[in-house]
Amino acid sequence: MERVIEFATNHYILVISFFSLLGLLLLSETRRAGRKVSAQELVTLLNRDGAVVVDLRDRKEFREGHIRGSINIPVASLKERESELTKHADKQVVLVDKAGQHAGIASKQLRSAGFENVVRLSGGVMDWRGANLPLVKK
Repeated sequence: MERVIEFATNHYILVISFFSLLGLLLLSETRRAGRKVSAQELVTLLNRDGAVVVDLRDRKEFREGHIRGSINIPVASLKERESELTKHADKQVVLVDKAGQHAGIASKQLRSAGFENVVRLSGGVMDWRGANLPLVKK
Protein backbone atom coordinates (compact mmCIF):
# COMPACT_ATOMS: atom_id res chain seq x y z
CA MET A 1 0.00 0.00 0.00
CA GLU A 2 2.92 2.32 0.73
CA ARG A 3 4.21 1.84 -2.79
CA VAL A 4 0.85 2.74 -4.32
CA ILE A 5 0.72 5.96 -2.34
CA GLU A 6 4.34 6.71 -3.21
CA PHE A 7 3.65 6.08 -6.91
CA ALA A 8 0.53 8.28 -6.83
CA THR A 9 2.46 11.06 -5.11
CA ASN A 10 5.38 10.92 -7.53
CA HIS A 11 3.24 10.57 -10.64
CA TYR A 12 0.13 12.53 -9.74
CA ILE A 13 -0.44 13.78 -13.31
CA LEU A 14 -0.44 10.20 -14.59
CA VAL A 15 -2.86 9.10 -11.85
CA ILE A 16 -5.22 12.04 -12.50
CA SER A 17 -5.13 11.29 -16.23
CA PHE A 18 -5.91 7.63 -15.62
CA PHE A 19 -8.93 8.32 -13.44
CA SER A 20 -10.18 11.02 -15.81
CA LEU A 21 -10.03 8.64 -18.76
CA LEU A 22 -11.65 5.88 -16.74
CA GLY A 23 -14.51 8.23 -15.81
CA LEU A 24 -14.98 9.29 -19.43
CA LEU A 25 -15.02 5.66 -20.56
CA LEU A 26 -17.69 4.77 -18.00
CA LEU A 27 -19.76 7.80 -18.99
CA SER A 28 -19.48 6.93 -22.67
CA GLU A 29 -20.50 3.31 -22.12
CA THR A 30 -23.47 4.35 -20.00
CA ARG A 31 -24.72 6.73 -22.67
CA ARG A 32 -24.31 4.18 -25.46
CA ALA A 33 -26.45 1.71 -23.54
CA GLY A 34 -29.35 4.18 -23.53
CA ARG A 35 -31.48 6.00 -21.06
CA LYS A 36 -32.86 4.34 -17.94
CA VAL A 37 -36.42 4.79 -16.74
CA SER A 38 -37.88 4.11 -13.30
CA ALA A 39 -40.86 1.84 -12.71
CA GLN A 40 -43.15 4.87 -12.40
CA GLU A 41 -41.85 6.34 -15.66
CA LEU A 42 -42.52 2.99 -17.33
CA VAL A 43 -46.13 3.06 -16.15
CA THR A 44 -46.47 6.47 -17.79
CA LEU A 45 -44.86 5.25 -21.01
CA LEU A 46 -47.20 2.27 -21.12
CA ASN A 47 -50.37 4.24 -20.40
CA ARG A 48 -49.72 7.39 -22.40
CA ASP A 49 -47.35 6.41 -25.21
CA GLY A 50 -48.17 2.74 -25.78
CA ALA A 51 -44.59 1.63 -25.23
CA VAL A 52 -43.55 -1.94 -26.02
CA VAL A 53 -41.93 -3.90 -23.20
CA VAL A 54 -39.40 -6.58 -24.12
CA ASP A 55 -38.65 -8.97 -21.28
CA LEU A 56 -35.12 -10.32 -21.66
CA ARG A 57 -35.39 -13.06 -19.02
CA ASP A 58 -35.64 -16.76 -19.86
CA ARG A 59 -39.02 -18.41 -20.38
CA LYS A 60 -39.21 -19.89 -16.87
CA GLU A 61 -38.67 -16.54 -15.14
CA PHE A 62 -41.08 -14.88 -17.56
CA ARG A 63 -43.85 -17.34 -16.62
CA GLU A 64 -43.28 -16.70 -12.91
CA GLY A 65 -44.30 -13.08 -13.39
CA HIS A 66 -43.96 -10.39 -16.06
CA ILE A 67 -45.27 -6.95 -16.94
CA ARG A 68 -48.63 -7.11 -18.70
CA GLY A 69 -48.30 -7.08 -22.48
CA SER A 70 -44.56 -7.66 -22.52
CA ILE A 71 -42.87 -9.71 -25.24
CA ASN A 72 -40.50 -12.41 -24.05
CA ILE A 73 -37.27 -12.53 -26.03
CA PRO A 74 -34.40 -13.94 -23.95
CA VAL A 75 -31.24 -11.88 -24.23
CA ALA A 76 -29.34 -14.88 -25.65
CA SER A 77 -31.69 -15.09 -28.65
CA LEU A 78 -32.24 -11.36 -29.20
CA LYS A 79 -30.01 -11.22 -32.27
CA GLU A 80 -31.96 -13.98 -34.06
CA ARG A 81 -35.36 -12.65 -32.99
CA GLU A 82 -34.93 -8.90 -33.38
CA SER A 83 -37.00 -9.08 -36.59
CA GLU A 84 -40.03 -9.68 -34.32
CA LEU A 85 -39.60 -6.14 -33.04
CA THR A 86 -39.46 -4.37 -36.42
CA LYS A 87 -43.21 -3.76 -36.37
CA HIS A 88 -42.65 -1.79 -33.15
CA ALA A 89 -39.77 0.32 -34.49
CA ASP A 90 -41.86 3.53 -34.35
CA LYS A 91 -42.74 3.01 -30.66
CA GLN A 92 -40.74 3.34 -27.49
CA VAL A 93 -39.09 -0.02 -26.73
CA VAL A 94 -38.45 -0.69 -23.04
CA LEU A 95 -36.00 -3.46 -22.17
CA VAL A 96 -36.59 -5.31 -18.91
CA ASP A 97 -34.47 -8.00 -17.27
CA LYS A 98 -34.18 -9.39 -13.78
CA ALA A 99 -32.10 -6.66 -12.14
CA GLY A 100 -30.89 -4.38 -14.95
CA GLN A 101 -27.62 -6.15 -15.73
CA HIS A 102 -28.34 -7.37 -19.30
CA ALA A 103 -30.53 -4.58 -20.62
CA GLY A 104 -27.55 -2.36 -21.47
CA ILE A 105 -26.05 -4.98 -23.78
CA ALA A 106 -29.41 -5.57 -25.44
CA SER A 107 -29.94 -1.82 -25.82
CA LYS A 108 -26.64 -1.43 -27.66
CA GLN A 109 -27.55 -4.35 -29.88
CA LEU A 110 -30.96 -2.93 -30.80
CA ARG A 111 -29.52 0.53 -31.40
CA SER A 112 -26.98 -0.91 -33.82
CA ALA A 113 -29.88 -2.69 -35.58
CA GLY A 114 -31.59 0.67 -36.18
CA PHE A 115 -33.94 1.04 -33.22
CA GLU A 116 -33.77 4.62 -31.97
CA ASN A 117 -36.32 4.73 -29.14
CA VAL A 118 -34.84 2.18 -26.74
CA VAL A 119 -34.77 2.63 -22.97
CA ARG A 120 -34.02 0.32 -20.04
CA LEU A 121 -35.98 -0.29 -16.86
CA SER A 122 -33.65 0.71 -14.05
CA GLY A 123 -33.39 -2.19 -11.63
CA GLY A 124 -35.39 -4.54 -13.86
CA VAL A 125 -38.29 -6.62 -12.60
CA MET A 126 -36.88 -6.44 -9.08
CA ASP A 127 -37.43 -2.66 -9.11
CA TRP A 128 -40.92 -3.17 -10.56
CA ARG A 129 -41.77 -5.57 -7.72
CA GLY A 130 -40.18 -3.21 -5.21
CA ALA A 131 -42.59 -0.50 -6.33
CA ASN A 132 -45.50 -2.91 -5.66
CA LEU A 133 -46.59 -2.88 -9.29
CA PRO A 134 -48.50 -5.87 -10.67
CA LEU A 135 -47.03 -8.81 -12.54
CA VAL A 136 -48.95 -11.25 -14.72
CA LYS A 137 -48.29 -14.96 -14.27
CA LYS A 138 -48.58 -17.53 -17.05
